[in-house]
Amino acid sequence: MAMTEFRMRVAEATAAVSALFECTPAFFRPYLTDSDPDFSAVVTPEDICFEGNALYEEALQEGFRVRKFTDPFLERAAIQRKFAEFLFDRDTILLHGSTVAVDEQAYLFTAKCGTGKSTHTRLWCQLFGMRAVMVNDDKPFIAITENGVFASGSPWSGKHGLDTNITLPLKGICLLERGKENRIERAEKESLLPMLLAQSYRPLDTAKEQRFLNLVERLAEAVPLWQMQCTKDISAAEIASAAMHQANN
Repeated sequence: MAMTEFRMRVAEATAAVSALFECTPAFFRPYLTDSDPDFSAVVTPEDICFEGNALYEEALQEGFRVRKFTDPFLERAAIQRKFAEFLFDRDTILLHGSTVAVDEQAYLFTAKCGTGKSTHTRLWCQLFGMRAVMVNDDKPFIAITENGVFASGSPWSGKHGLDTNITLPLKGICLLERGKENRIERAEKESLLPMLLAQSYRPLDTAKEQRFLNLVERLAEAVPLWQMQCTKDISAAEIASAAMHQANN
């Protein structure tokens, strides 16, 4: 099978991609580039099988409905994994959460699937209008650097496809829970660390486990942490944004 060649840039890293399917570059169109590559990402049939098995096992473990994914979908997942593996060595992790930015400052909301992360960040967009932008609705990359923590959009943005190819300072991480009223409070690192570990991409190489644990702990120490019980009313965004903005001023 002839390979499809293209370059794409995500989270300040460029990959020279060799894909199996001609339709794949179109999915990544906003991230395509002519810049020199930092690494190569070659997708093989074995990668397709690996991603299919991984999604099957995840569905069983999480109690999700087992779905049949197309091979092009699995190829895109394989490319995501190759980026995650490369970027981890640059102290950048893939974190499951919905990230919205207001006035070029990003805020990430994480929770178990079905809690309402996307609903909450859409309320922020409704509240702030043109001042708000969706960085990524599902799988942003988070870089932990000496100059701060930064959130980058990626093309792997969930069923709604809400993402922007930008990198912005991350000014808060909030664990969401459904509630009958809106209430937000600062959280200690110890209370959110288990969720952050569970929602972050772990490298396949088990020898990197301790570095992974240290990197997520650094993230938890570098960014203000929050816990929130929220409704689906726009007042949830008003209360959350007021608290999180104030903490950074």
